[in-house]
Amino acid sequence: MECVFGLVGKGFAIVAADTSAVHSILVHKSNEDKVMVLDSHKLLGASGEPGDRVQFTEYIQKNVHLYQFRNGIPLTTAATANFTRGELATALRKNPYSVNILLAGYDKGVGPSMYYIDYIATMHKIEKGAFGYGSYFCLSMMDRLYHPDMSIEEAIELIDKCIIEIRTRLVVAPPNFVIKIVDQDGAREYAWRESIKSPDVSMA
Repeated sequence: MECVFGLVGKGFAIVAADTSAVHSILVHKSNEDKVMVLDSHKLLGASGEPGDRVQFTEYIQKNVHLYQFRNGIPLTTAATANFTRGELATALRKNPYSVNILLAGYDKGVGPSMYYIDYIATMHKIEKGAFGYGSYFCLSMMDRLYHPDMSIEEAIELIDKCIIEIRTRLVVAPPNFVIKIVDQDGAREYAWRESIKSPDVSMA
């Protein structure tokens, strides 16, 4: 029941994801952040098997940092997307990762961009996209309301409409979502949309 979706607007890109960690009929937590800040100007939203998702996204993050450390310059968003796709393709012949990815970034002189990479290493540059059962509702909303010159306010309004539609229409809807944005000022958390607060459980 995972939902990861995003879009590219005028000078920025937004990625949103549910925050539920589930297994079978159990919800383990409802504040799992599935949108990773890869570096100063990149976001990586991922869905899939929890172990694969965490291991693979951390592997990509560390390699992006390693490249910048070794060479003194960061990878572009396109280069990061191609590297990510290559690693998925290599793993596909050995021990495949069950991970779907939306990679968003901002490059000086190029602007914002977003890449769709699925678990069988298919990659496309997109302006809007979604993974999971929530995509059935998000993609139709985006097809109707999205336009390339959206302001941040318009984009957030569309993201909120997608979240409301998921909560209303999906039979087992995730209650909480995290929204992150990347633009010329960098990648950062924008907001959480919570309908259930996670209990503060401390071990005695």
